[in-house]
Amino acid sequence: MLDANFIILYVDSPEASARFYADLIGQAPLEASPTFAMFALPSGVRLGLWSRHTVEPGAQAAGGGEIAMVVGSGEAVDATHADWQRRGLAILQAPTDLDFGRTFVAIDPDGHRLRVFHPFEG
Repeated sequence: MLDANFIILYVDSPEASARFYADLIGQAPLEASPTFAMFALPSGVRLGLWSRHTVEPGAQAAGGGEIAMVVGSGEAVDATHADWQRRGLAILQAPTDLDFGRTFVAIDPDGHRLRVFHPFEG
């Protein structure tokens, strides 16, 4: 059985992206080099940031997917949005209610979408 527990994003500069994510999630990477950085998230998932210039086989343009992060309430969605706006993240979608819950979408410096959401009950 396969278990998806490692996300790798292809980035322009792993060092710059590691600084961005370290600030965003409030922890330092477990591993960092000029071509790769890795974080261990509280969920147990690992987040890797690999240079799109050195990955083999070569990578296409970044930004074709998203990382979704659940928070504890609709109010937490709004609070996280306000925090990320203060940090200067580009917001693609302001907080809104969709069929699955309250959500907003931002992007990281490489164009990867970051969705924060709280699912509706029931």
